[in-house]
Amino acid sequence: MMGVGAVKHDVKAMLLAGFAGLVAGACSMAIGEFVSVYTQYDIEISQMKREVMKGNGGSASEEETKKKKLPNPAQAAIASAIAFSIGAVVPLLGAAFISQHNVRMLVVALLASIALVVFGGIGARLGRTPVINSCVRVLIGGWMAMAITFGLTKLIGSAGLEM
Repeated sequence: MMGVGAVKHDVKAMLLAGFAGLVAGACSMAIGEFVSVYTQYDIEISQMKREVMKGNGGSASEEETKKKKLPNPAQAAIASAIAFSIGAVVPLLGAAFISQHNVRMLVVALLASIALVVFGGIGARLGRTPVINSCVRVLIGGWMAMAITFGLTKLIGSAGLEM
């Protein structure tokens, strides 16, 4: 949304780009999470097989219990897509109700910043890590992404390419 907002003042273009970004981002996050967790799952299963071959494995019921404790790639993918979608819908909804371009851009940046801090805090709590450090790290990362998107799109837009 920041990128389109850099070159277009039209609220419809910004909302369309925001929705497209929400769908693309949720899909990308879900696929990335699925691949990552499935890779970890494969590694864990391979390790369990090696332990059984060495004679270090437990009984069949212990092996089944270990397998049940392994992460589920599909659940991780769904959770990632939902989390991304919730975070992306916050600035999208804010932009939907503001017609003045400069105010809309400010509101999108503010709402995105709030969402970043909230998700940083949630991630820290779930991961049992320092909340402030996590919030700051996620917020700065989000600001960098917004600034890069805005700057590059502004640069391309000012280079004479019409949209």
